[in-house]
Amino acid sequence: QVQLVESGGGLVQAGGSLRLSCAASGSLFSINVMGWYRQAPGKQREWVATITSAVYTNYASSVKGRFTISSDNAKNTVYLQMNSLKPEDTGVYYCNVISTAGSHWGQGTQVTVSS
Repeated sequence: QVQLVESGGGLVQAGGSLRLSCAASGSLFSINVMGWYRQAPGKQREWVATITSAVYTNYASSVKGRFTISSDNAKNTVYLQMNSLKPEDTGVYYCNVISTAGSHWGQGTQVTVSS
């Protein structure tokens, strides 16, 4: 059984910052990729950022330069530092972990950016 627990969402004004965390536990074996996705109301879930081997990062063009993904492999935790937030960043943010045990999703955390 694998559990992903997200935290750090909330309400923030445009231009503000939030830091999301996602702690993974359970029968993960070896983690390959950790990432964040988001889903805005009425839209499909979209990829935000991924980190591989705790080093290699990739970002969606809409967040590049504003968001930073990082991970602490010793804690099986992935973070998403979000700066210069915009109203269009509003949505439910989900973490995803791909390990030798498969692909796993968190329950989501709400991020709301007011204008």
